[in-house]
Amino acid sequence: MFQKVISAGLWGIDGFLVAVEADIHDGLPGFLLTGNLAQETREAQERVRIALKNADIRLPPKKITVNLSPADIRKDGTAYDLAIAAAVLGAFGIFPDSLLRDALVAGELGLNGEVKPVRGVLSLVSAARDGGLKRCFLPKENALEGSIVTGIEIIPVASIQELTEMLQDPERISVLNGDAWRTMEENMDDTYPIDFSELNGQPLVRRATEVAVAGRHNILYIGSAGTGKTMAAKRIPTIMPPLSREESIQISKIYSISGLLPPETPLMTRRPFRSPHHTITSTALAGGGVIPKPGEISLASSGVLFLDELPEFSGKVIEILRQPLEDRVVTVSRLYGSYIFPANTMLAAAANPCPCGFYPDRTRCHCSPGQVKRYIGKISKPILDRIDITVEAAPITYEEFRRTHRNESSAQIRQRVVRAHQIQRSRQGFFNGEMGVREIQQYCVLDASEEEYLRGVYQNMKLSARACHKILKVARTIADLDGKEQIEKVHLCEAIGYRSLEEKYWS
Repeated sequence: MFQKVISAGLWGIDGFLVAVEADIHDGLPGFLLTGNLAQETREAQERVRIALKNADIRLPPKKITVNLSPADIRKDGTAYDLAIAAAVLGAFGIFPDSLLRDALVAGELGLNGEVKPVRGVLSLVSAARDGGLKRCFLPKENALEGSIVTGIEIIPVASIQELTEMLQDPERISVLNGDAWRTMEENMDDTYPIDFSELNGQPLVRRATEVAVAGRHNILYIGSAGTGKTMAAKRIPTIMPPLSREESIQISKIYSISGLLPPETPLMTRRPFRSPHHTITSTALAGGGVIPKPGEISLASSGVLFLDELPEFSGKVIEILRQPLEDRVVTVSRLYGSYIFPANTMLAAAANPCPCGFYPDRTRCHCSPGQVKRYIGKISKPILDRIDITVEAAPITYEEFRRTHRNESSAQIRQRVVRAHQIQRSRQGFFNGEMGVREIQQYCVLDASEEEYLRGVYQNMKLSARACHKILKVARTIADLDGKEQIEKVHLCEAIGYRSLEEKYWS
């Protein structure tokens, strides 16, 4: 007899449907799996066989052949176990196949017959819905996550015995109530335990951070230790607009595939903030591995990737940021194909100006000019070209540090950022930090006086064309924050100021 059950696999952050075909025929008893399988997927034959035995499901001694189609795509992971078991049981005629014709089945089997949770359920259920399926049989622990996808029934399964009983008697099927997810979504907390009001002093750092977030510009903080660089960077998500549902689902897919999604709250409601240590490898940062998974760049998508002590990162790791910051995606190529992970992240980086961290204060800094140049020179020009704003965090005075006057809160700053984002969406449909040459020419038009002023700055500072474009993009954002349609001289002056550190440290 023959039985087909639909399951799904992962390719990047998306799912794809897999037909699990089981055939039972006479011959020497055995269990054969085919279909371009990874080792952990091929081992499913033993997990399924022992799980059925321990679940008191006795199968006649027949030749069992199971194929996972399409055979030209490599299948990895353990999510096919439950579908393989269901296909085998259906081929033996233990239950009718009517409920499985338009259903997806996914889950890992334990040797005692229990169904264990798997990674990437959001992507699997999305693929099932897009493929026209009506219901999904999922591990009980993954059911709430799967219910985030609307338009498809989610049926929790705790064991292979329970699945068999459901298929033999459809009245036993219990569909997860969609209101359970909506109730949890309403009670989710999207607030932050930190706030910009806690940052005393550093008005320039606060303003530069606001401008960076308003236009999604990458930002670099330079200053000695203890001046508030990290403190400001950690508060960037608190002034970013709340996540839309589409952004939440995409981020949740990435975290689900990586096994980082909390089972009790399977939807990300806060913008991610990732701060990897400077010993991170290039694979961990960009993504990859034998079975490619998202790296820190992708885990920070729609949020912030913060690289503290940027010169301490290895040169190879820093340079790997070039393509993701430009293309907003990471492409990982392997023998079996290419995997594309999102990298729509805002980069925030912090650096000391020298090895000891006190330059240019020569009363405390004893680094030679060569040491200073070598240290800050670890941040290469191509990477610096992808950072629109550089700002210096100066040492704060005792009075600033101890000031009890309440500073402007994150909520107040966020209101201005949200207005600037709305202006950019209505004008060009994307953020100013993402502008290319054509968009800069179209949306950063200057009047004659401003054009003459920028020409003088360009010639006197010996700017490159790329540097001039960066100034125009940042000036456009500053004008948006002020609610001005035209870029004015004051906006250009502020934008040029955010580039002055490049002349100070890299010239």
